Amino acid sequence: MEQTLNFYKNKRIFLTGHSGFKGSWLNLWLTSLGADVFGYSLEPETQPALYNVLNLKNGIFADILDSEMLERTMKAFKPDIVFHLAAQPLVRKSYREPVLTYQTNVIGTLNVLEAARKCGTVKGFVNITTDKVYENKEEDVKYKETDPLGGYDMYSSSKACSEILSASYRRSFLHESEFALATARAGNVIGGGDWAEDRLIPDCIKSINSDSLINIRSPRSVRPWQHVLEPLAGYLILGERLYNYGNRYAESFNFGPDEVVTVKDVADMVCELYGKGTVVYDESEHPHEANLLMLDPGKAKSVLGWKMRYDTKTAVQKTVEWYKEYYEGADMKVFSLKQIEDYTNEI
Repeated sequence: MEQTLNFYKNKRIFLTGHSGFKGSWLNLWLTSLGADVFGYSLEPETQPALYNVLNLKNGIFADILDSEMLERTMKAFKPDIVFHLAAQPLVRKSYREPVLTYQTNVIGTLNVLEAARKCGTVKGFVNITTDKVYENKEEDVKYKETDPLGGYDMYSSSKACSEILSASYRRSFLHESEFALATARAGNVIGGGDWAEDRLIPDCIKSINSDSLINIRSPRSVRPWQHVLEPLAGYLILGERLYNYGNRYAESFNFGPDEVVTVKDVADMVCELYGKGTVVYDESEHPHEANLLMLDPGKAKSVLGWKMRYDTKTAVQKTVEWYKEYYEGADMKVFSLKQIEDYTNEI
C-alpha cells in the first residue's frame, strides 16, 4: 500500500462524482497524496454537503450525460487515470426515477468511457459499481465476481448493466495499446459527511441531532458495512495496478468485509457511541430492497493485496466521531485528513 500511496504524487486524475460522499473523500485523499485531481460532477444535492464542508474546489459542475462537454473537458485535462464514481446511487430513488437512473448509470458510464478512449492519455480506468450487481438469491452465500449479475430494483440492475457494458467495452475497444479498465464492487459504505436520503447512519445522526426517534426500516436486513476509506484504498491500489501493469488487472473486484451485521445492530451501535438516541421500527410497506447481501472479497485480497483494517464497530465509531466533531464546530478538513492519516498508519 505504501507503494500505491507514493505512486499518486503528480499523477493527473480525472474524478467523476467528485462532489459526492465517496467522491469527496477520494478527492481529499488523492489531493493529500500530491495528485493533480480534476473533478467532474453535478453540484452537491444535500445541505450540508461534504464537498463544501471540506472546501474542495477542483473541477467543474457538469453532467456526464453531456457527452460533448465531457469529451472536451477530458481532452483538455489529459488525465493518466479515471475514477468513475458519478451515479444515481439510491435504490428508492430509482423506483421514482427509473429513466434518470438508467441514463446516468449506463449511458453516462458509456460517455465517460468514450471520452477516456478519445482523450488518448488515459492508462487506467476504474468504474465504481456496487455490491448490488449480483442476482441476489437472498441465501447465506457470499457472492464472488464470477457469480451471475442481476438486480431486483432499477438501481441495482442499472449497475449490473454498467458491469456488462464495461466487459463489452473492454473486449470491443480496449486492446493492448488502449487503457486498462476494471470495475469495483463495494459493500455498504459508511463514514463522516454523508447526508444523503435513505441512508441508515445519516438518518440516525439527523434524528439524534433533532431529538427525534430514529425510525428504521428492515431492522433484520444484513449488509456488508465498511468504512469509506476501506474501498477507497482498494480503488487506489487498483488504479495504480492498471496504470503500471495494464490488462493484467483489467477485471472486476469485490471490496467488502468478512463480517455482516444487521441494520438494527448498526443503529444500536450509533446510539451507544453517540450517547443518546432511541430506535423504533417502521412497519409500513416500502419498495423492495435486499434483505441478505454478502460479498466474497477473497480476490481483492489475493490479487491486489487489499485487506480490511476496521471491523464494523470501529467503522461506526470513526463515523460517529466525525459527526460529533462536525456538530461541535471543528475544522473538518483537518479532522478528515487526520482520519485518513490514522487509517494509513494501520496499513
